[in-house]
Amino acid sequence: MSLILVGIGGIFGGITRFQFGKLLSQKSNAAFPSGTFIINITGALLLGVLTSIDTGKNVYLFLGDGFLGAYTTFSTFMYEGFNLFQGNDKFNAFLYILGSLILGIIGYSAGFAIGKLL
Repeated sequence: MSLILVGIGGIFGGITRFQFGKLLSQKSNAAFPSGTFIINITGALLLGVLTSIDTGKNVYLFLGDGFLGAYTTFSTFMYEGFNLFQGNDKFNAFLYILGSLILGIIGYSAGFAIGKLL
């Protein structure tokens, strides 16, 4: 049952990331990978909310491991950060990587605090 919950959540999370990332990319013509940046920060915020509330094992498997696991994307984050360095866009590379880490931690913490208020 666990695999089914994670798998179905992952399908929805992956589709959401793809569609939302496509939408964000169409809105931005900057060299900065804003789509992945926004997706990963919102995913951290949502994971913070999810882990702070008592959802039960199955809901967490579906939403946390499945949906948010596929919605956020570490591999694309690494790929885009590496490409910025390779393209000699070091300022945006540092901004992207450090900003993602710092805002990801802040987003998770804020989400956790929000979830505790619910």
